[in-house]
Amino acid sequence: MDRTELVSTLRDEQVPDALYDIPGVRDIPVQPDAYYYLRPAPDGGWETGLRERSLDRDTSRFATEDEACRDLLEKLRARPRPPEGGGESVDELLAQGEELRRWAREEVERALRERPPDDEERTVNGDEKR
Repeated sequence: MDRTELVSTLRDEQVPDALYDIPGVRDIPVQPDAYYYLRPAPDGGWETGLRERSLDRDTSRFATEDEACRDLLEKLRARPRPPEGGGESVDELLAQGEELRRWAREEVERALRERPPDDEERTVNGDEKR
């Protein structure tokens, strides 16, 4: 596998382009805080890793481009992924927000109803109050 085939595979698997930088094939125009990379190693061969906040992490070195491409493919396949969306529409998401606000308001009202009367001993900010 070479870099061009790797990019084709990543796109087929719907890996977002912003997650990886492969100079000469898939360059990131504006580099984010964290991204995976595959590049020629300064001393020959190839290296892969994660560039995070201007530091290289999880760096691996390989003799061949094929090995490096396969390693990067595995790293990108194994990355943490956000949970799948439920396919809700914007209106449904807004309604859920309204439902959460209603529930929170009811919980506050319930807590206020259940609080002890003012004449009972209680603690406020760590100080006893009578």
